[in-house]
Amino acid sequence: MKVSVTLKNDSVMLRSLRIADAEEIARLLNNRRVLDNLRDMIPFPYSVEDAKAFIAMATEESNNTIFGVEHDGAFCGVIGLHGQDDVYRHSAELGYWFGEEYWGKGIATKSVQLITEYGFEVLKLKRIYSGIFSCNPASMKVLEKCGYKLEGILKSAIIKNGILYDEYRYGMTEEDCLSLKKQ
Repeated sequence: MKVSVTLKNDSVMLRSLRIADAEEIARLLNNRRVLDNLRDMIPFPYSVEDAKAFIAMATEESNNTIFGVEHDGAFCGVIGLHGQDDVYRHSAELGYWFGEEYWGKGIATKSVQLITEYGFEVLKLKRIYSGIFSCNPASMKVLEKCGYKLEGILKSAIIKNGILYDEYRYGMTEEDCLSLKKQ
């Protein structure tokens, strides 16, 4: 799902990633507090070359829709929908991260709202879900503010930095999204 659109909501804009974003992506991801909430496939330290490879993947891979996030013109993070396949082909996994200096400003909430609407209205998804580490209650609050519902808790499902965590699985269906819009 190549991204060639720009989505806006107040001071937040989702847009295609650019090679010019590589240095800022590397700077923002070279922070253990950010990485502690992300999967281990993201290396530390994170180099500009790592960022360039990620941007190439994000702009080429057909089953993902990945946006750079800007707040008041500053690049502050990444958000994406990762399309599933086979019997799950109508679903996508929502993932996002933001630089620490952008936490607690409502940017994640606005970004999740934008990409959720895009997923249902443009990509014609039927379900969007996200798995959150139990050590990340702020991300759980973001999803709840956006209307996502806790679907279950997978006990000891994640190991990060040598510690076992539960995974909190949140989801939203197309019908849920339509109901929220009517309210």
